[in-house]
Amino acid sequence: METKNKATVEAVLTAWKNGDGGALQPLLSDDIEWTITGNSAASGTTKGRAELMQKVLGPFGARFNKSSDRFRPTKIYGVYADGDVVTTYFDGAGTANNGFSYKNSYVWLLTLKDGKVVKATAFFDSIAFNELWEDKVEPAQN
Repeated sequence: METKNKATVEAVLTAWKNGDGGALQPLLSDDIEWTITGNSAASGTTKGRAELMQKVLGPFGARFNKSSDRFRPTKIYGVYADGDVVTTYFDGAGTANNGFSYKNSYVWLLTLKDGKVVKATAFFDSIAFNELWEDKVEPAQN
């Protein structure tokens, strides 16, 4: 299972890196618990895919949805597995709708069950994130 989980996460990150902006979604379980550590504007824990989409992933993606250079992993340093937990370390970047260049490094701890992420903990540079989230870019309205 460990090898399969690692391969699953690695394939998703690679597909996303190569331009498949929807690659992450099928990996997330409907009852996912996602925690963003630290003190960023998005820090805290969401419970369920709907809340994660409403509070974090939707607003984050909306800051890039009019851009031809949407956020994606740009360099994958490693994907490691230990039991049900897969750890990823990657750089991500994109150009927001208003031209703001966003870059950040991420470590995600992903607990998988039946091929889906049921629990996640995300670590990243809160200052860089807050510049995008609060100061520089308003989400585009659809």
